[in-house]
Amino acid sequence: MTIKKKLSVFFKCKIQFWGLIQVAGIVASAGTILGFVGKYAWYLDLFSHFRVQYLLGLVVISLLLLIPRRYTSSGLFAFVAMVNLYTIMPFYTDKPRPISASQSTFRIMSLNVNTKTGNIKLVTELIQQFNPHLIVLEEVSSRWIDGLQQIANDYPYSRTSPREDNFGIALFSKLPFSESEIVFFSDEKIPSIFAWMEVKKEKFLVVGTHPLPPVNKEYSRLRNEQLVELSKRIREGSLPVILLGDLNITPWSYYFKRLLRETGLQNSSIGRGIQATWPTHNPLLRIPIDHCLHSDEIAIIRKNVGPYVGSDHYPILIEFSLR
Repeated sequence: MTIKKKLSVFFKCKIQFWGLIQVAGIVASAGTILGFVGKYAWYLDLFSHFRVQYLLGLVVISLLLLIPRRYTSSGLFAFVAMVNLYTIMPFYTDKPRPISASQSTFRIMSLNVNTKTGNIKLVTELIQQFNPHLIVLEEVSSRWIDGLQQIANDYPYSRTSPREDNFGIALFSKLPFSESEIVFFSDEKIPSIFAWMEVKKEKFLVVGTHPLPPVNKEYSRLRNEQLVELSKRIREGSLPVILLGDLNITPWSYYFKRLLRETGLQNSSIGRGIQATWPTHNPLLRIPIDHCLHSDEIAIIRKNVGPYVGSDHYPILIEFSLR
């Protein structure tokens, strides 16, 4: 091959490489923008969930484009990266309200166990280690209910609705219920658990829920309807509320923000980091869809992501008190 041909191949590859980098930046920028208009179409809402990935990708792309001196493209992608950073910063910069050290504290664990692949032994060991007062489990089947019988003596109060289709749910408690109820939302009759707790004359409501995943238009509609009905039900009460579960939605979605707005609940992750929980097998695509939301009367002392327990979700571990 002649020197001229070698140079021609070199420059052609060089152009293709930087062109691909620029296309990747355009795709990430488009995803950033489309994520802000998710209320207009179910598939647009899907773009809202990957703010961290957009941020990291655009930062890398912006820096790479400085090498061939494509300053305009680099600057534009850096600007879009900052837009994503703006949506993420409250998780790290906002500070939770202080609480009194004299208040009684409670521990609660929430986990999507994964009906088929979850490991009952690992989940049981985590429960014994963390020793929560309350446990909310999603995707529980009859197999899971049977497998968790060994913890029943430690959790004398329970309300369960097992199913074989990934939408069973269960609540185990060391604290007594004054009342509990299985509530069915949406046309698919997906169960949620409402449990009214009374501890030392202090009362609060625990809600466990698991809406359908937004994998298509119909499931997205049903998920959003469940969140609306959930909001209505919570607004009917006057007690402090703590809501937990795999909501199949991230904090950047229009529908998540609407849930907070309509219920007045707060996101316990604010000031504590993103704390992504799903999927466990792919850290590059991991997003926060397992949540703990709470009313102002409940103070979150700690919130952490727990260890791997065989599920495609990580558990969330919370310590809280009543103000």
